Amino acid sequence: MKTDILAFGAHPDDVELGCGGSLAKAVAKGKKVGIVDLTQGEMSTRGTTQLRAIESKVASDILGVSFRENLNFKDAFIVNDHKHQMEVISVLRKYQPAVVLCNANKDRHTDHVIASDLVSQACFLSGLKRIETQDREGNPQTAFRPQHVFHYIQWEELTPDFVVNISAYLEQKMNAIKAYESQFYDQKNQEPQTPISSPNFLESVYSRAKNMGRLIYKDAAEGFTADRLLGVENFDSLL
Repeated sequence: MKTDILAFGAHPDDVELGCGGSLAKAVAKGKKVGIVDLTQGEMSTRGTTQLRAIESKVASDILGVSFRENLNFKDAFIVNDHKHQMEVISVLRKYQPAVVLCNANKDRHTDHVIASDLVSQACFLSGLKRIETQDREGNPQTAFRPQHVFHYIQWEELTPDFVVNISAYLEQKMNAIKAYESQFYDQKNQEPQTPISSPNFLESVYSRAKNMGRLIYKDAAEGFTADRLLGVENFDSLL
């Protein structure tokens, strides 16, 4: 199953916050896009896993992605070890994405950093043919390595290596984020407040996109970091 872009998130809502606009734009351009959540977000202060699953389905429909699945790793205790790497490798070989997007490699939540390393390393290991995996029917999988692995930006104000113009897709991104009603600002919600449940947090997500857009003379953008040097075919590729 060939996929153009596969976005990984440690928790449901990570992808929407970090690269929702870029995914919506890719879908609109006819690309095949999928999302893989590593955990159910069961350690979240607000909401339940059942509610979070419903919210992630609504968000997926808003973005228009082709599929979404959850690997059910343990929230707050993701481990970058052989077992978890093999599961991610199997997913990569199943969907064969040209581009992988994953968590920030520096962030306040430990899951984000560990998930970033886990997915990045699994992308390399997935290309080693001597690592054997099977699909859910028990059939052997073919070695596969994505062409690109990029990290979206989350809580920390990291300097991006490049940005994607999402001017026409910022509202779609924000609507997908707001599908997680249990997690973000709702004045009627009486659950405990968290760093992401304040009005300021949603405003900061919107403002960051607007500011990154300003820096490239566009209305809105999302930033990404890369682990290796990037190249362009010619100057016409630049905005």
